[in-house]
Amino acid sequence: MPDPSISRRRLLGLAAGLGAAAALPGCAVPRVDRTGNGGPVTLNALFMKQASYSEDDVRAMLKAFAQAHPDITVRPTFVAFEALHDKIVVSAPAGTYDVVLIDCTWPAELASKNMLLDVTARYEPAWLDDILAGTLGGISYQGRKYGIPWTPGGKMFFYNTRMLKDAGIAENAMTTWDGVLQAARTLKAKKVVEHPMVWSWAHAEALMCDYAQLLGAFDGRFLDESGKAAFHVGGGVKALEWMKRTLDEGLSAPSSVKLLEDDVKRVVCQGDAAIALNWDYMYAESNDPKQSKIVGELKPALSPKGPGGKGPAANGSMGLSVTATSKNPDAAWKLVAFLAGRENQLRYAERSLPVWKSAYQDPKLTTGPMAPLVAAEQAQLESLIERPAVVQYNAVSQQIQAAVQSCLVAGVPAQQALTEAAAKADKVIGERS
Repeated sequence: MPDPSISRRRLLGLAAGLGAAAALPGCAVPRVDRTGNGGPVTLNALFMKQASYSEDDVRAMLKAFAQAHPDITVRPTFVAFEALHDKIVVSAPAGTYDVVLIDCTWPAELASKNMLLDVTARYEPAWLDDILAGTLGGISYQGRKYGIPWTPGGKMFFYNTRMLKDAGIAENAMTTWDGVLQAARTLKAKKVVEHPMVWSWAHAEALMCDYAQLLGAFDGRFLDESGKAAFHVGGGVKALEWMKRTLDEGLSAPSSVKLLEDDVKRVVCQGDAAIALNWDYMYAESNDPKQSKIVGELKPALSPKGPGGKGPAANGSMGLSVTATSKNPDAAWKLVAFLAGRENQLRYAERSLPVWKSAYQDPKLTTGPMAPLVAAEQAQLESLIERPAVVQYNAVSQQIQAAVQSCLVAGVPAQQALTEAAAKADKVIGERS
């Protein structure tokens, strides 16, 4: 799997670019619904190269697709998640891509600007009963569908059972964030591991997912009933103060503020941390002796509960969409339906669990090494927290990311950092609503 790590300087550059690029196509892309002329066609598809399916996985899927559809050639492009949104937005007017991978936070923006093809009528009736309901929102806008969910789920909570045992910590201590904090202190005091926790807290969307998970646990909200920022009061502030405390006490790895999910995976799999949030793919790699020093030690569990008894996970579902400017939408739809199809997803279930309910009856998921992860994720899907559902999502996310980082890295008080970000976010929402 290619190394998707990015230098901090490049991350900050990408972060700055996100807000700028989101504003570039201020006008909607002209509506196009073209059909191919038949015969051989070439599709350009945009994927990400970190987390979930690896680049090698996707290339293998495309090879299988080519065997089933020899008249369709697919040319894939892979970018880091942090560059994915901008690549879609900037390339949309030129119709560069036929198929794109989208995050669950983007449909409102991309669909409202006519960048995605409405595929509602292309859905088979049985799909709506079989696709996990929690993933459909990630490809929908105003009741219409703009793709097929490809990866489901919430960001999972993981801990190293061997390290906990070495420190004399009972696993039931990990059911609350207070318990996790105490466990981390014990792990550090007993010198089991220097920095018990590691996080995806780089200035990137990964940070938003971790912050959302903790904000929800501390009874916070991103927006109030009127659609204005609310993360600067109550649980939003408490969550950020909790995050900063773990750094100040040396419980969280200082490098967390520069890491993405793949970096966290490597730290955990090398045995250099005991506790982490990550997507489901980390579990399989932790049990691969070629990549991991902790085979059999990592346990997936429900996200810990906060003071109010809530333990939501950040919704991280992603979908595959046909672009509105594709010259070959029928062929593009065949590719999307193949990649997101039940059988293809079952072949790669160890990388990302399927979005199809019926797939969870397959012995591959109900028995064997995947069973613990499947059980934990199925239960976690009942409790998810969404990031702000606004058309201007990326611009709002950038304000929150910058505020959280200013607290974690520069020491700006949590209340001050979030209050300033809330004012900026409200301005963005007001200007572009």
